[in-house]
Amino acid sequence: MKTVILIPARYASTRYPGKPLAELTLPSGEKKTLIQLSWEAACRVKGVAEVHVVTDDERIRAKAESFGASVIMTSPERENGTARCAEAFASGAVEADLVVNLQGDAPLTPEWFVEDLIAAMARDPQAQVATPVLQCDPLTYGHFVEDRKAGRVGGTTAVFNRASHALYFSKEVLPYIDPAKVPADDIPVYHHVGVYAYRPDALRAYTGWPEGALEKREGLEQLRFLENGHTVACVIVEGRGRVFWELNNPEDVARINSVLKEL
Repeated sequence: MKTVILIPARYASTRYPGKPLAELTLPSGEKKTLIQLSWEAACRVKGVAEVHVVTDDERIRAKAESFGASVIMTSPERENGTARCAEAFASGAVEADLVVNLQGDAPLTPEWFVEDLIAAMARDPQAQVATPVLQCDPLTYGHFVEDRKAGRVGGTTAVFNRASHALYFSKEVLPYIDPAKVPADDIPVYHHVGVYAYRPDALRAYTGWPEGALEKREGLEQLRFLENGHTVACVIVEGRGRVFWELNNPEDVARINSVLKEL
């Protein structure tokens, strides 16, 4: 099963323009951009044939090529990372049995998250789309609650059925928990990790569907699959003591820097 990782990255982020070029500080004091750290995270994943940055912006292209990344250019009209991956695949720039979308705002993604996702797809040849979910620890749950209280749109939560098929993804904290009854551990909220694995047929189908009402309201591309009756498998991954968070807002730079100091 030939697997390729694509890292969609765009400059024109509504909440954080220029986000892929934001600099983060490593424990050594060295600074690296978000796109470079995401690239390095992708390159640590075992069993992957190729890794490419996929963008429509020459500034991101220049920065990525400066640290040795392979870059595929796509149209600026692509509305999200999945559509960008679909264009790269449809153009013939990549050939693969499985395409993994590792979004360029998640430098803290451990390699085993992606490896577990690929393994789950290998075990189930019928699965067309899968994505990792991580049970919230108290710190991460606190970040979710803090963001919502401050009116910030931060990470995404996932709810799924007993077969681990997604029921919904939301920027709200789901399921709701009475603040007076939040458990000290075993918090029943799952953080959606912004990584997707697609088979080619799923990518081809995606581009044929219009943007859905829920997708538009939530700003979550994966909801297009659910709105069209397409199953999305949720693969539960383990943090192994590692804190995971994406860079969604400028406030997240400090959060991610604090985690990087502990690595």
